[in-house]
Amino acid sequence: MSAFAASRGKAWRFAAPSVIPGFRATFGFTIFYLSLVVLFPLSLLILRASELGLAGLYGVATEPRVAAALRTSFFISFAAAAIDVVFGLVAAWVLSRYEFFGRRFLDAIVDLPFALPTAVAGISLAALYAPNGWIGEPLAAYDIKIAFTRWGILVALVFVGLPFVVRTVQPLIAEIDAELEEASATLGASRAQTVWRVLLPPMAPALLTGFALAFARSVGEYGSVIFIAGNIAYVSEIAPLLIVVKLEQFDYTGATGVATIMLAISFSVLLAINLIQAWSQKRFGHV
Repeated sequence: MSAFAASRGKAWRFAAPSVIPGFRATFGFTIFYLSLVVLFPLSLLILRASELGLAGLYGVATEPRVAAALRTSFFISFAAAAIDVVFGLVAAWVLSRYEFFGRRFLDAIVDLPFALPTAVAGISLAALYAPNGWIGEPLAAYDIKIAFTRWGILVALVFVGLPFVVRTVQPLIAEIDAELEEASATLGASRAQTVWRVLLPPMAPALLTGFALAFARSVGEYGSVIFIAGNIAYVSEIAPLLIVVKLEQFDYTGATGVATIMLAISFSVLLAINLIQAWSQKRFGHV
């Protein structure tokens, strides 16, 4: 086939009618849906917070209890997302590259935090890691306490965030050709060199996406944390719980201020992660 005929065939394929409406209709629906579900509620929150002014928001953020809760939420969420990236990558690799008995059952277990009510997860984790629990009691013999401390928050957030990393990375691992590893070994690369120079670079965008999703879920997690955290002010109190406490005290201004501060910090962190992800996609490309 000549180049002219090929170009005409390609143009005809692009001109063929699609079962999905055109750009204007789909774009308009997307903007309407996002505005109704996301932008409108957030705009009302920002509008309500604007009554405080920058000085008022700064005053709320610098309250000792609020500052402690924000540090607890964001720092532990960041640590939990980092742990999820490591163990999620390993789990996704095993599920994608190996065939073994019970593989489908284990693959289904990964999605359990998606379907399990967060309160059930929190109660289960608290029962396991409590001083008299199956895991907590042996640890207590070594003076290690998990439940009702910040370590309990970390365990709960790792639990709820792991599926995001696994499901984000797993399809990409399935697309990586095993011949790349064989070629690397043939050229004399060690296993560590193959992992760092051949496998990880193309998976970097997916890992960053999984990290961002796990971090976002962890920051806003409430149900599974309050049962295992202990909820001690200045120690193991998370920001979402503090918002609920302020609402119960009819401190709507303070609750709005904390929520707005969380929104600003979360958006800034996710924007930075997305920029790094875009850079990594440009730098390493796709498999």
